[in-house]
Amino acid sequence: MKAVKLSKKYQIAIPKSIRNKMGLSAGDILIIDVSKDKINLIPKPRNYTEHTKSLHSEIWKNINIDEYIRDERKSWDKKGNKY
Repeated sequence: MKAVKLSKKYQIAIPKSIRNKMGLSAGDILIIDVSKDKINLIPKPRNYTEHTKSLHSEIWKNINIDEYIRDERKSWDKKGNKY
C-alpha cells in the first residue's frame, strides 16, 4: 500500500510503481468511485468491447450454446410468446 499527499490544488501523484503495474500513461482517464470511507480510482477502459469480451466466460464454459438457445426458444413457446 502506498501513501500520497493531497496538494494545495487537491491533486495527487500516482507513484511510478503503481502506474507501471496498472499500465497507466499521461492522459489516461480514471473513474472515481466513492463508497463509504473509500475512494477508488479505476482506469477507464480504452475499448469497452475488448474490456468486456470474455467477462464471465466461465459461466458458459460447459454449456452447448446451440442447445441452450433451442431450449430457451421452446420455453418462450410454452409461455405463449412468439419469436
